Parts: sequence; structure tokens; C-alpha cells
Amino acid sequence: MKKKPFFAHLYVQVLIGIAIGAAIGLIWPQIGSQPWMKAIGDAFVNLLKMMIAVLIFCTVTTGIGHMSAAKQVGRVGLKAIVYFEVVSSLALAIGLIVGNLVHPGAGLNLHGDAAAVAKYTAAGAHETISDFLLKLIPTTFLSGLAEGNILQVLVVAILTGFALMRLGDRAAGIRKLVDEGSRVIFDIVNMIMRAAPIGAGAAMAFTLGKYGPSVLGNLLALIATFYATAAIFVLVVLGVIAALAGFSILRLIVFIKDELLIILGTSSSESALASLMEKMERLGCSRQVVGLVIPTGYSFNLDGTNIY
Repeated sequence: MKKKPFFAHLYVQVLIGIAIGAAIGLIWPQIGSQPWMKAIGDAFVNLLKMMIAVLIFCTVTTGIGHMSAAKQVGRVGLKAIVYFEVVSSLALAIGLIVGNLVHPGAGLNLHGDAAAVAKYTAAGAHETISDFLLKLIPTTFLSGLAEGNILQVLVVAILTGFALMRLGDRAAGIRKLVDEGSRVIFDIVNMIMRAAPIGAGAAMAFTLGKYGPSVLGNLLALIATFYATAAIFVLVVLGVIAALAGFSILRLIVFIKDELLIILGTSSSESALASLMEKMERLGCSRQVVGLVIPTGYSFNLDGTNIY
């Protein structure tokens, strides 16, 4: 098999795109800060986000639908929930400890929009557990998909998956349809991913062109502290978990380097969901587990957010 040229790898192309975008933003900020530059980056991210809801529906539905019994779903789901809770709590604790020790945001005179903040805090203060649970239920079967509400999509997908599992061979046609539908979605995502270097480069150019190195320099301590803390969390906490599971966290990072660079360039983890799922299957993870755990992790296992 002929080896691919170095520049043909997606991660190399993304790195080049980010570097070119950074150069444009720093050297020609009048170009980098143009609205059309932001539009290019946003268009790439939006194209991927467009596929997220239907992708999650298909993968979660098939993941549960192909399991042999509800007990199997329960075991996988329970393990995932326990993992999400424990690891998210560790991430939150580490973030609090580092923040209180280093105070990386001290001295930054950030004046937010008080009215906008008040709107969100007021809404959150009046929301009860029952309100939250009711929001998980869509008004129609397809409204969660239409609105891109991931939690509602998960609820519908889980119910559909259980129905397919209960019906068994009688639902073989529907199961095959959803399977083939997910393949189509993955192929569309792969086509969109070819534009990743352009999307990531445009996003980087706009960020540096609009805000400039001087403004971003004032945030350097905060940014550096966050990334250093995230690196410690990945290498220590996730490294220990990986070792207990029998694999190397560093080898995994190298394996998913394309997705990590795309997330770095676009500031959107959703842009890498589809390709991450494909790579986990290539590593040997069962499609059922991948289809159930990774999409739910995007909603319930936000370690980076907890650290921040």
C-alpha cells in the first residue's frame, strides 16, 4: 500500500490552515477581522452542527437497537453515568483548586453585559427539577431534531432504540434503514471535513484580526493556566484511567490528533463528533457502545467546561 504524502494528512492541512489564518490575523488584521472571514469559519462549524442531531439519533438508536437485552443497555448506561459523574467531579475539583491557587483572571477588567447576565441568572433561578425534566420531552417526535435540542434527541433516540430491541426481527427493516441512514450521515460529514483547514484557518484569522495580540496577550495567563490544567487532567486523571483500561493515553491522543486540532481551530467540539465515533470503532470499540456513550458524553461529560 502506497504511503500517503505528509501534506495529505488532515492534521497537517489543519495545522497549515491555522498557521496561515494566524499570520493573516496578525499581519493583516484589516483582512482577518472582516465579517466574511468570520462567516467562513461559522459556515464550516454550522455545516457540522447541522448533522449532529440526526447523527446522534441514528447512532444512539442503532446502538441500543442492536443490543441483545435491556440489561445490557442498563449495564453500559450505568457504567457511563458513573464515569461521567466521577470524572466530571474530578475535573471541577481540579479547576477550583488551580483557580484558587493561581487566580489567573486577577487584574482583568472584564465588564460583561449586566442585562444579558441577569436574563440567564433569572431564568436559572426559577427553574426547578420538574421544569428541567419536562424540557427533556419534545412536543413532537421530530421537534428535537428540528430545533437541534440534543437532550431531547437523546430521549427520542433511547426510546426508539428500546422499541427496536423489543421488536427484534419484526423491526429488522427499520433497523437497517437507520443503519444505512447513519452511513449516509457519516459520509456527508467526511465531505464537510475536507474543508476543515479552510474553516479552522478563517476562524483563527478572525479571532486574531478582531481582537489582536495585545488584547489576547492580557488573557494569556488565563489561557495558559487553563490549557496547563487541562493537560494535567488529561495526562494524570485520564492517563490513569487509560492505564487501568489497558491502553496509553498518549497513543490515543496521537490517534485522534486530527480531531483535536479541528476543535482547537474552530473552538467547537461538536465539529469532531462524527470522526471521533468512526475512529473509536476502528480501534475496536463496539458500535453499540460507541453509539450510546460518546453522544451522551457530549451532554453529560463536559470536563473542559468544568475545569474552565
